[in-house]
Parts: sequence; structure tokens; C-alpha cells
Amino acid sequence: MLMPNENRANTSPAHDSLKRGYLRLGFELDSEGRSIMRHWERRAPLIVQQELYFDRVWEELPCVYILSSGGPSLEGDHFRHHITVGDNAYAHISTGAATKLAPTPSSYSSLEQTIQLDAGAYLEYLPEPTIPCRNTRYVATNEIIIDPSATLFFAETYLCGRRYYGERFSYDSLSLLTRARRGDGEELFCEKMVIEPKQSPVTVVGQMADYEIFATALILTPHASAEAIYQQIPSRIDSANRTVVAVTRLPNDCGVMCRVLGCESGDVKTILREICSTVREQIKQRPLPKEFAWR
Repeated sequence: MLMPNENRANTSPAHDSLKRGYLRLGFELDSEGRSIMRHWERRAPLIVQQELYFDRVWEELPCVYILSSGGPSLEGDHFRHHITVGDNAYAHISTGAATKLAPTPSSYSSLEQTIQLDAGAYLEYLPEPTIPCRNTRYVATNEIIIDPSATLFFAETYLCGRRYYGERFSYDSLSLLTRARRGDGEELFCEKMVIEPKQSPVTVVGQMADYEIFATALILTPHASAEAIYQQIPSRIDSANRTVVAVTRLPNDCGVMCRVLGCESGDVKTILREICSTVREQIKQRPLPKEFAWR
């Protein structure tokens, strides 16, 4: 996929209004052994106010929602997240709403995320879905740096578009890269997907077929825990809810990957939360509570 270069993006008449959102979050244990958001830095339109402790099953868990005041991601917008979880700290991160990707007729928008987990750290990253509109071009890069003793549940969900506006797979391209390594530089895995529905239709058997939503859940955790989690999440096809779950081991004994297909975002979200609950019970002996009715 040929992406426009940065110089071309800078020649846009709207260059002065491009968004360069930046977010840095750091979680550590305080003097009483409770996990807190010790450091945070943000640049508009990204907003994080403070950690919340509303999980009734795990009351010490800091929960953080990433918000945006800038509307959809527009042409030339570039966002960066840097999330660090220190030794034995833990956190749950989500977003306040779905991420909408506006049309990008002459450039693209992007998100760069770096997630670092130190020894014994635990992080659940479960954002709302991303919705690409007609003629969207989007680049997402996820860089994961994880200690062998840490656990990360990382999920991302992509819809086919605004189907009620007739935008089913009418975006131009999604370029999605995720790679993970140890702190000493040892590479664990790297996956890149380039999806260009207009160039190569995805509604075929072996790809999306009749499904409209795909999600990925990465579970990076020590090998013994990964094997236990793998045994608890069966691959399956649910014809009633029109969902598919496929489970596989990741290279280098670093964890498990789950791929989920579906037609309704609520069904896919339910499956992701069930997987996340399985992980939390295995690692922290606590289930994930029910989702709030308004979420």
C-alpha cells in the first residue's frame, strides 16, 4: 500500500488545523501498595482526567477512560499514546466512545501506541470500536514492550463502516501493525494487516465472508498462564449470534491471540469481555464485572 508522504500532507490548506494529540500515562504502586496513575501528560484533543476506582469486584483497580474533544479523526491527524505500567502495578484502560475515522481523500490519519509493562505488571486495554467512514485511509501502529512476568490483555475492534449510511467496507485502506518485544530487544512477534476493500474485496470465504466486524484480543502472559487461558477459550462458530472465535498460540511462548468476527458490535464486545474476564480470573483470581447498562 502506498501511503502519502508527510510533505504531501503538509501542503493541505487545512494543515494549520491538523490535530497532533499526545498522551502519556504512567501507573505505579503507591506507599500503601495501591496502583495509581502517577504520571500523566496530555495534549488536546486527547483528554484524561484522573483514574477512577469503580470496579466492585476489584476495588483497588484504577480505571482510566481516554476521551477526545476533537470529533472524528480527520485527514492529516496524528495521535500518539505512551502507556507504562510499573513493577507489580495494574490498570484498566478504555475509551469514552467509538473512534470515528473521517474521509481522507488526499492523505491519511494515524495512531501510534507504545505500551510498556514492567515486572509483574498487569494491564487491560479494552477500547470501544473504530469506525472507518467512506474513503478513509488509516495507519495504526502498536508497539508492545513487556517483561516475561507481566500480563497484557490488548483488544481492538474494527467495524465495516457506517453501514446504515451504505458504507459497508467502502473505506480505502486500513494499515494495522502490532509488534511485541522484551525490554532487552528480543522480538516476540510482529503482525501487519493491510486491508484495501476496493482493491481486494474482503467479503469472500477465508476473509470476512458475510461478517462485518473483526476484533483481535492479544493475551501476553507467562507461558503457564497462557496455556491455562488457551484451554479455557474454545474456538467456535455461533450461528445464532453470527459470531466466530478463533484461538491460537503466539510465537515464542509469549501468549495467546483470539480473533473474533461478528455482525453486531454488542455481540463482539460481549465476547471480548468474556475473554478479558477469563484472563483476569486466571491472573488475578477476580472476574470482570458486568458492563454498565449505558456503555
